[in-house]
Amino acid sequence: MTKPNHRILLKLSGEVFSKEGKGSGLHLRTLHTLAGHMKDVIHHDIQLVIVTGGGNIWRYRDNAASGIERTVSDYMGMLATIFNGVALQASLESIGVQTRVLSAIQIPQLAEPYIRRRALRHLEKGRVVICVGGTGNPFFTTDTTAALRASELSCNVLLKATNVNGIYDRDPKRHRNAKRYKELTYTEALEKHLDIMDQAAFSLCQDQRLPIRVFDFRKSGNLLKAALGEDVGTLVHD
Repeated sequence: MTKPNHRILLKLSGEVFSKEGKGSGLHLRTLHTLAGHMKDVIHHDIQLVIVTGGGNIWRYRDNAASGIERTVSDYMGMLATIFNGVALQASLESIGVQTRVLSAIQIPQLAEPYIRRRALRHLEKGRVVICVGGTGNPFFTTDTTAALRASELSCNVLLKATNVNGIYDRDPKRHRNAKRYKELTYTEALEKHLDIMDQAAFSLCQDQRLPIRVFDFRKSGNLLKAALGEDVGTLVHD
């Protein structure tokens, strides 16, 4: 087993907050299960930063035909990430995990403003930092937010939680013979046109030499294994 990561960033897509197979809404039992997995990580003295998505509630690409202008739609998506982040905070604190929600959008009744030094101080005190509101700007995904926060908070690795166990050469749900990659370089991932993250996020990770591990978050024990640097899912690195 490799050396444990001292500080990790966990990117949660909005879909992980929903009931498995549904992809929308907030499922409380699933939420509490996720919180339990995170508590296991904290007990290993690993500092945890979380970036929440909002696709289970609203996402532009799923609602492009709605007639809502792109900028407004993206802000709606940012509000959805706040909803998920505050719900996750409540679930974590109900099991004794101290958290702070930091938002790129000013919403003082629910969250502190995202300030890098403040986030670092919370981490040093052993609190889980939940980053919401995306980057605070339209046209940027929460994948980009995750890459940005991981870079500026000096995280050792970016863990991307998905509903499949890593990166495949084709959709494993449609192709039984799909091949899973154990490791990839950034260049290989680009050349193979593998849909890991949007290009802005991926380019930032590549520039900062920030490893990305893609894994199945719903499988019990996988988050802890990934946080400890064990071989789970797919690792993309330099």
